[in-house]
Amino acid sequence: MPRRPLLRPRPPRAPQPLEHRILLTATLCLLAAGAVMVYSASSTRTLLSGQGAGATFLLRYLGYGALGFALMHVLARHGLDAVRRATPALVLVSFCLLLAVLLPGIGVQVNGARRWIGAGPLQFQPSELMKLALVLYAAQLIATQPARVRTLKGIMSPLLVLAGSACVLVAVQPDLGTALVIAFTLGAILVAAGAPLRHLATIAGGALLLVTLFALLEPYRRARLTAFLDPWADPGGSGFQSVQGQIALGSGGVFGVGLGQSVQKAFYLPEAHTDFILAVIGEELGLAGVGGLLFLYGMIGYAGLRTAKAAKGSYAKLLAAGITSLILCQAILNVFTVLGLAPLTGVPLPFISYGSSSLVVLLGGMGLLLNIAAGGSAHLRAVTPARPRADRDADRDRRRRDGGARRAGARGGRRAAG
Repeated sequence: MPRRPLLRPRPPRAPQPLEHRILLTATLCLLAAGAVMVYSASSTRTLLSGQGAGATFLLRYLGYGALGFALMHVLARHGLDAVRRATPALVLVSFCLLLAVLLPGIGVQVNGARRWIGAGPLQFQPSELMKLALVLYAAQLIATQPARVRTLKGIMSPLLVLAGSACVLVAVQPDLGTALVIAFTLGAILVAAGAPLRHLATIAGGALLLVTLFALLEPYRRARLTAFLDPWADPGGSGFQSVQGQIALGSGGVFGVGLGQSVQKAFYLPEAHTDFILAVIGEELGLAGVGGLLFLYGMIGYAGLRTAKAAKGSYAKLLAAGITSLILCQAILNVFTVLGLAPLTGVPLPFISYGSSSLVVLLGGMGLLLNIAAGGSAHLRAVTPARPRADRDADRDRRRRDGGARRAGARGGRRAAG
């Protein structure tokens, strides 16, 4: 009887780089903490208000988290080149959706803001998609035309014109917090690309002036500014949310009152499971819980920037730096808001707060970051500007003279030694 061929053992898979493992571990830990805290922050109020079972928001969080995790898995394996090719279409779709949000009958208005498209629990926030789309566009533009970041005109057109238009559409929803996250993230990308600091200072000064004027035009935005400066001046009005957040954080002490034992989340703290979930964490888990959460974000920052430094090609470097900056800028803005160090912005805490669009989009961005950390790179090379012919001839003559001098010296040295 013929012998069956022996099956060769499959070669062991090479371990992923340290940065990949750190990013994946930190993301999974944040998702687990987010599921626990969303349930803790939302269950009591949901039951008391008669809006359904206490696990309503937890089930939605798990559903959108599963969708985002599947997207992260796909992009971590195969997504970088495909996303690079789809970036122009993604930016165009994001702009169309931002315009659609402002149309009556299409955009969904909640608490005076028109930011969503959809119905019921199936709602999507186009500004979240725009954040990632602009990071992809900026990385691709600067990688292909690196000389643009050397001049103020090159930075302004088309990158800042496009980003400024997106920020205006986001701010009029109104959603000034997301517009600020976009601005900070693009600023970080320009710093990573080597843009001159004097140009960045000029742009930052102009942007600060525009944001200040925009904030002063509406009475409620002026109230938020005054509440930020002194929330206890009107603790029952404009400063109510900031005051309740500070009370929650102060009540937790070092180790908190215990998981699920928060009082502020049930009767006092608005948006406990979304924008102000950090206050619930501080009350239930104390300074130790908040410190552990910040440590996980620090892990993402450390591994993300190391990934950007070791990435192959300018596009992968800039994209890794941009996605890392996007996550960190949004996290820092949310933390500063809850701590009373920044005005109320309505920005969710990445991977922790309940927010379907933010969770799915940021997990997709993390998939791209994992792709780069694992050694993937999009085949996109920077375009090197052609040098004048006279400079090339001068360099060639200089190399000939230097080479001839070195060869003559070498021969002379050998004869002298002999």
